[in-house]
Amino acid sequence: MRRLLLAALIFLALGPVPGTVIRYPQDDMTQSAVSRPLAFAPEKSGSMRFVRGWRLVSPHDRFGGFSALARTAPGQFLLIGDNGYSTRLALDSRGAVSSVRIRALPTIDGRPARKAAADTEAMFIDAASGKAWVALEVVNQIWRLDAGLSHIESRQQLPRPRWPRNRGPEAMARLADGRTVIFSEDADHDPRGREGLIYTGDPAAAGSVPIRFYYDSAGRGLVSDAATLPDGRILLVHRRLGFNPVFTTILAIVDPADIAKDAVVRSRTIGRVPKPLAENYEGAAIAVEDGRIWLWLVADDNFNVWQRSLLLQFELTALPPRKMPDSKKAAR
Repeated sequence: MRRLLLAALIFLALGPVPGTVIRYPQDDMTQSAVSRPLAFAPEKSGSMRFVRGWRLVSPHDRFGGFSALARTAPGQFLLIGDNGYSTRLALDSRGAVSSVRIRALPTIDGRPARKAAADTEAMFIDAASGKAWVALEVVNQIWRLDAGLSHIESRQQLPRPRWPRNRGPEAMARLADGRTVIFSEDADHDPRGREGLIYTGDPAAAGSVPIRFYYDSAGRGLVSDAATLPDGRILLVHRRLGFNPVFTTILAIVDPADIAKDAVVRSRTIGRVPKPLAENYEGAAIAVEDGRIWLWLVADDNFNVWQRSLLLQFELTALPPRKMPDSKKAAR
């Protein structure tokens, strides 16, 4: 019964049901977008202080479905949709859209991608080169793209056992030491937790072999994205489905020092998105300015008319300290 209820909730939240409408791609490719400020008073939840937010709207038929986010410069963002399209968005000092560029990501054979071959769910960008790494669900691959997002430089299949088609790589982050960590959405090959992978080298390069671990979300829901904090820890975005609200977004922190072969990794909750702003948040980015840590979240509207593409900014304050190593273990 519990599994049937969960399936019904997922169908209601992410798929077509009676009384809902999905925006199907038509022929409008207008390169424009507007940001509508959200009327919500600043509120603090744990270590998260809401600063400001917008609803993003565009007539472009491929605009939306955002599953990955990068802040490329102050006021500038790269958003990737699970339909295989990227959006470069710039906001001025007032939060108004000053420029937008929506275009398709490259495909393997150069032809327009089908949904199954374009389901991009996670991304990180190398600050030095501008190159982007993207994780694709269904095909279960990691791609490295050039800085212009016009060419696939390298791609690699995730190792077996193969993750489920719609529960594969959902969150990915580059750590401070150069390693890459990937969390599955709901790969459940082991009762200890959902599977994750960590690579010491380029995960898109041929021959890269990861270490497998398990993540116990402890009831927070499924992981929907990850980002690296200035202290090297990993911020995880969790999505939990319910009735009121449909989406509860819980933020937690994982210490990469806990990741080892076959280890069970756990996290510490730092806050959640306020209920009035509840949506299907699937993209996260971290920025540091003047010594302050800013978290950006973007929501995936699933191309449903009843959902919203929201972009939110939070300040992270008073984060829990890193755990000190056990003195006895450290002395060994």
